[in-house]
Amino acid sequence: MYDVAIVGMGPAGMTAAVYAARKKLKTLLIGKEWGGQAARTGMVENYMGFQLVTGQELMKKFEEQVEKYPVEKILDEVISAGKQNSNFILATKSGRQYSARTLIMATGKQPRWLNVPGEKEFAGKGISYCSICDAPLFANMKVAVIGGGNSAITAAYDLMKIAEHIYVISPDDWSSDPVLNDKIKDAPNLTKMTGYQTIRIDGEQTVKNIVLKSVKEPFRESTLEVQGVFIEIGTVPMTDFLRGFINLNDNGEIVIDCSCNTSVPGIFAAGDATSAPEKQVIVAAGEGAKAALGTFKYILEN
Repeated sequence: MYDVAIVGMGPAGMTAAVYAARKKLKTLLIGKEWGGQAARTGMVENYMGFQLVTGQELMKKFEEQVEKYPVEKILDEVISAGKQNSNFILATKSGRQYSARTLIMATGKQPRWLNVPGEKEFAGKGISYCSICDAPLFANMKVAVIGGGNSAITAAYDLMKIAEHIYVISPDDWSSDPVLNDKIKDAPNLTKMTGYQTIRIDGEQTVKNIVLKSVKEPFRESTLEVQGVFIEIGTVPMTDFLRGFINLNDNGEIVIDCSCNTSVPGIFAAGDATSAPEKQVIVAAGEGAKAALGTFKYILEN
């Protein structure tokens, strides 16, 4: 029996683990991977204390700090959560169960699917959702980046010095931060293609081309020859296993108050999977600290 079980090993979950352990709570930290989305981020320029650091390096620092405390760490995927008498029960993909007096949900987000023909067939065969992970695999190739937000423009920046040519494709104009736009605006091997939707991804063993449709001329289709497709159209909360157990908003985010309480007493939540505004590493870490302190207070009072 744990005092607190923390689901998610990103910045929110790891910060919560440190704060919980410092309060002498018997703590379980469980998740599919260390670092979460943050570990797949390129350069981080706005985390205090670091002038410039990669997401992977920053999450390694978090992990090293967790290792200094008596936190039980388990790599596994939680597939359900429930309540049994006065305790909470977590069930995992490996078939194990864990019991805790309180829970902190810090499950984060995962890449959003484009949901077009060919996407599932060529996932990992030319289609990627992580430029920081896979950009080097596309050296001297033509690639498409789907999206117009920060993640898409960051992917284009990652690919600029690697790929032969990059097509950045989106139905609307870019919504990315100006500081990111400035980094790629003069790239000679980049083509900005706004006003297009991707309707199909074709290939044989690997991706060969994508089929686009003009937003202004819906019946006009064109084929673009590429060997790689980076789908960067945002993320969705990893909260499906919580539906019907705690309140989620229309975006699938865990609804919390300013103290990280959820709709179920004894369950707290932090990070990108919650309704807290601004999905940033520094915000997630702060929310993780709040959730752990809230957990400690709850245990004292119950």
